[in-house]
Amino acid sequence: MACILLDIDGVLHVSGDPIPGAQDAVAELRRAGHLLRFVTNNSTRPRVRLAEELREMGFELEDTELQTTSGAAARELAGKRVLALVMAAIVPDLDGLELVGDHADAVLVGGCDETLEPNQVFSYMNLARAFAEIQMGASFYCLHKNKWWQTSRGPMLDGGAFVSGLEYATGVEATVLGKPSPSYFAAALDALDAEPELTWLVTDDVEGDLRGARLFGMRTALVRTGKFRPEALESAEASPDIVASSLAQFPALLEEDLRGGLRG
Repeated sequence: MACILLDIDGVLHVSGDPIPGAQDAVAELRRAGHLLRFVTNNSTRPRVRLAEELREMGFELEDTELQTTSGAAARELAGKRVLALVMAAIVPDLDGLELVGDHADAVLVGGCDETLEPNQVFSYMNLARAFAEIQMGASFYCLHKNKWWQTSRGPMLDGGAFVSGLEYATGVEATVLGKPSPSYFAAALDALDAEPELTWLVTDDVEGDLRGARLFGMRTALVRTGKFRPEALESAEASPDIVASSLAQFPALLEEDLRGGLRG
């Protein structure tokens, strides 16, 4: 039996279209008795809605099996005055934070979605306000630093670009609350009562997730779907334990590894 952290965007689906065989692969992993946790940097919809959408796509999961960045922010920033540049849909998941427009204890930057809302959230006025708050001493957090993500329309710029811009302008490095931060992975393993060396992360992200998981001591499986690019794998600092054409291939490769076939 293994503990498995499953990335969502690019591994289970792209823009709401399930990747062929992904639903069956999740069901097969469950039948084999593996412990699953769904981990995502999606910061555009609340956890309840994300879980509901996955079930509508045919994936079997409970809300409590889904770990989000907004939940991590709610735990980390509870009770603080926060200037939050995030999509409006996740505000309910930030319960316990006092969302303010100035005199903030912390600045929190989220990610983008495929609508027009990022035009307002990441406007010059809002980014300038975040810059000023950080300059005046507010702590700087981000839900993730993803540069881009894969959609049905092609690659789209994500919130990491704005995080990096604020880091450059302020000279302050943001604390990352989502993947691939050690605190995010630690929370996922705690939920499964798992040890890193017995846990797999399945991802399409070579630059962020793969490297972070390896540094945390986990085993890794890279799928050639979503944002995967061959050139990124060729130049990667860390190599995955398994490379699969898609999640559909992973259960068989995992079983072979557990029998010692891939290590022999």
